[in-house]
Amino acid sequence: MEVDKFVYLESVDYADLNEILISWRRDNPQMGVLALACEAEKDAVPGLQKIFSDLGIPLAGAVFPELVVDGAFKKRGILISLLKRMPAHIVLKGLSKHGNALDSSIEELAGFVTASGQKGRKDTLFLIIDAMIPTIATILDSLYFKLADMVSYMGVNAGSETFQPMPCVFTEKEFTGDALLALILPDHEGASLEHGYIMPEEMITATSTSGNRIINIDWKPAFEVYARMAQSRYGVEVTKENFYQMGVHFPFGIIRADDEVLVRIPVALEEDGSLFCVGEIPENAILTLLAAPESGSTATVDALTDRLKNKYRNFVLTFYCAGRRLHLGAAAENELGALSERLSPARIAGALSLGEIGSSIQGGYPLFHNGTIVCASWDNL
Repeated sequence: MEVDKFVYLESVDYADLNEILISWRRDNPQMGVLALACEAEKDAVPGLQKIFSDLGIPLAGAVFPELVVDGAFKKRGILISLLKRMPAHIVLKGLSKHGNALDSSIEELAGFVTASGQKGRKDTLFLIIDAMIPTIATILDSLYFKLADMVSYMGVNAGSETFQPMPCVFTEKEFTGDALLALILPDHEGASLEHGYIMPEEMITATSTSGNRIINIDWKPAFEVYARMAQSRYGVEVTKENFYQMGVHFPFGIIRADDEVLVRIPVALEEDGSLFCVGEIPENAILTLLAAPESGSTATVDALTDRLKNKYRNFVLTFYCAGRRLHLGAAAENELGALSERLSPARIAGALSLGEIGSSIQGGYPLFHNGTIVCASWDNL
């Protein structure tokens, strides 16, 4: 009988954790663990690190707003996942600013991927990135320029749903922010992701941007244009007072040359009328204002399970965008439950994420998304 690769500990009991790890190691002497912790448990991370360090077991993990366990969101606890042979992994820090330091880190990451691969083996680069880093799209673009389709790409953003800086990625040795954790998943097909947002016909242009900020749209203050479009297209009045509650329901879409739509959820309104989004906005990007999926729609789950056919057996690592849940409210748990039922008897587990990385085709260009559900087989690791 195959061991359960997902163990959820509702309360962080170090004695129980120690017992589980010793049991796993009896049959898996080269094991490691992927650990996902709720933000509410961030103070328990140093204790986790000590247990793993004392046992000599490699650890890779991150802090997320909440966890996903089967068909439910969990506000407390940690999720540990057995990795029978610990994958090659690396932590890179100081990634928030463009310049020589960022270029050197990208070069180091590309070198790590190249050195960790094997000829004839198709691997996946799994990235867990601090959500506060404003250079994620730049990192992905530069990586693909250096590596192309040498690997498949998948990833998520970790951190706090308040979007306040905090340490959020860790190993048994370090716990840090402004960083990314990269793992090489051997013989892995990558992830499938879907968002289900509907693209209208009217397009606008981000005429002035800075990293994650949209300063001007069509040469006018970004919020002025955003509010006008929300009113004219959807009949919704967006003000400075209700912006945070409304922005998640009407995100921007970046229209790519291949007609793929990248969702960018605006999460903050600055005094100058600029909008802060989760993810970079290239200057002169073609944008539209999207309609988020309707509550009760099964379209996203349908599309996702169709893409996952024959790619999993027993375990599916799953990430659900925090912005998507904020939009859907109580219906988000219904959607997650429907996904769990559709993939049954396989188990799904993972976390509530603050941005997602994937591509529309296996081995394709890595893109940074908001509003998606991400699933990846976790059987052969």
